Order: sequence, then C-alpha cells, then structure tokens
Amino acid sequence: MSKFIVILYVVCLAASGFVNGSIIKKEKDQIRVFELKKGDLTLKVTNWGATLISLLLPDKYGKLGDIVLGYDSPKAYTNDTQYFGATVGRVANRIGGAQFTLNGIHYKLIANEGNNTLHGGPRGFSDVLWKVIKYQRDGDRPEIKFSYHSFDGEEGFPGDLLVTVSYILSEESSLSIVMKAKALNKATPVSLVNHAYWNLGNHNSGNILNQVVQIFGSKFTPVDDNLIPTGNFSSVQGTPYDFRKPQVVGSRIDQLSKTNGYDINYVLDNDEDEIRVAAIVTDKRSGRVMKIATNQPGLQFYTANYVKNEKGKDGFVYQPRSALCLETQAFPDSVNHPNFPSTIVTPRKPYNHLLFFKFSTTDAPPGFSELCWSKRSGPIPERSRNLALEKRESSSSFENRESF
Repeated sequence: MSKFIVILYVVCLAASGFVNGSIIKKEKDQIRVFELKKGDLTLKVTNWGATLISLLLPDKYGKLGDIVLGYDSPKAYTNDTQYFGATVGRVANRIGGAQFTLNGIHYKLIANEGNNTLHGGPRGFSDVLWKVIKYQRDGDRPEIKFSYHSFDGEEGFPGDLLVTVSYILSEESSLSIVMKAKALNKATPVSLVNHAYWNLGNHNSGNILNQVVQIFGSKFTPVDDNLIPTGNFSSVQGTPYDFRKPQVVGSRIDQLSKTNGYDINYVLDNDEDEIRVAAIVTDKRSGRVMKIATNQPGLQFYTANYVKNEKGKDGFVYQPRSALCLETQAFPDSVNHPNFPSTIVTPRKPYNHLLFFKFSTTDAPPGFSELCWSKRSGPIPERSRNLALEKRESSSSFENRESF
C-alpha cells in the first residue's frame, strides 16, 4: 500500500512538472519585443517582466549607442538572474526573514536569498508574462502600457493586485516610466522598481568607474550583514556614500570591500510625495548626461557588484562594476520598520510611482534643471522656476491620463 502511494506521488509530481513546464513554454512562445521611437531616442521593451532591453541615443559626436545592459534574445530574459531592465515586484529589494505582519496576520513569503525575500521572490513580476494593453510606436507621444494581475498568495503576498507599467516618450530625449498598482480586495505591501543597468558610455564600454554621479540624498539606511536595513538613518557626511556633490564612481568604491561596491538605499532630500531630482550621471568620454526625477522617497545605488562573466548583447561579457543601477523606490524592508514610509496599498489607497529620465550631452543645453525641485538650493533663477512649474503641471496632467 505504501509503495502504491509512493508511486502515485511520483506520477503526480511528474505530471505537475509537465504542466508547469508546458505553461512556461507557452509563455515563452508569447514573448515579443516592442519599439518606441521619438527623435534620436529609440527604446525597446519586452512583455516578459515588462523589461527595458535597449535604449539607443547619440553621444556628443552624434554616434548612436545602446546604454543599457541586456541580452540579444528576448527569451534569454527568462533565465536572467541579474534583473536586467526588469520591472521588479511585488516588493522590490529585500524583506528580512521573508516575513511580515499586517493587520494582525503573519505572512510567510518564499525566501530566495538566504532567509530573505529579494525582488518579490523566486518568481516575482520580473519573471512573468505581462499583457500589452496600449501601444503606439511613434508620433507625438510614443507609449506602451503593460498590465499584470498578481493573485492572492503569489510568492506568499496577500490579496489580488492589478499592476500597470507604462513607458512613454513624451518629450525629446526623455523617458517617463509610470508604475501603478491597485489592491482589489486586501491590504498588501507594494514597491516596484525599474532595474535597468545603465552605462552611459555604451553597454559594451567596460566599467563605469570613471563616470560621475551626483545623488540628492544626505542620508542612507545602514544595513546588517545580510543587507537588511537596521531601521536607523545615517548621514553620508564623511563616508564613501557622499555624492551630494558630483563624484567619480571609482574614487572611493574600493572602501566598500564588504559588498564589492555600492549597494545602498539613499533617503532622497525634499518633501514626501513631491517630484524631486534623485540623481545625475555624466560620462565625460561620450558626453552623455542622464538626470533622474521621481516621487519616491528612496534610491538604491548599485554598481553591478555581482555581475560576473555574464554574456550579454553583441557577445560582450559583462563583469562587476560594468553598470550603474539607480532604482527609485520605497525603503527596503519597509514593511518591517514602522518608522519608514509605508508601502501598504489598500483598495482605497493605490500605488503610484513616477519616474522621469532626461538625456542630454555636455555640448548641448541641458533643458532640465537639477535644482528645480530642490529646496536646499535657495533662490532659483526664473528660468528654472518656469521649468519646475512646467514639469509639475505636465506631471499632474500625466498622472491623470495614466489613472486606472
């Protein structure tokens, strides 16, 4: 009798594996690449993980180059362990102990980094097929909008969640990413990020140690040995994390031997929920400049420390420190730290993450003031005030257009 049960169990397990394998194969057959184009900027995304796979734009000499790391084949992203360009969720970054308590109920998640949950679990939003609900390749406002229904219990998270991600080229040399989520029946934590790996010199130009970064954050959230926030806040003053003034990435990176580079969350300056400048990156060799603004409270700065011998586009092999990740986000492990900004979404309180990129070159007018949303700068010139006003107005109308 026991032998029969064992045989039956093995048969059922094999059948289950066959079904799951068939589902995954069916999803892979539906993977597509979509292109957006406006002016000199060409963007490519895939419906697997709502992933940014290519961003092509000219350098200061007019030569086009792809500035995000990734793979040649869209199907290669189904085996991606680096989260290249992916939309990460339901909760990005780490949740300590793969557990949390919400409204008196204890939830145990699926751990996928030691005892912790990283980037939503072993099959988070980066590892699912998204539905395309809007697509306009070019014209005045090229846009693609993805949607995904995350069901109650996925990776251990409570409640059904409707998620949308939009990539929009609304202005010349600009990219907007809008990530929204609506809880359908239960309260749940939500924190989405775009996990693009940026190298302004081109994806295959080697390390980013000579690129210059400025981060508008005067504090960071220190972590323990497992990279889980302690719940405290520390000043960047006198530490390798101080990028309040532009700094060459490689100037102090070797002081961070524990993580082999930067992998830390910054507390962005300015008031909560306001659009604020988060970071500016400059590559002097190509002349490319990237400026980032967001409504999120945090920014994860990561220098691809764990990317090793990763075969990418054009056969190029990526190595540690070959890119920068600048992930606008809620603070890691917020669900376990009441003093952190809340990540809890309810049917009456949706999630809305706005992310703006402006690209330029050093020999062209920036057209995007790094001081527009910074109260630390004191009086702002009239031109910058006008830019800030225009940006806020466009952000407001943009948000209305993107509502569920």
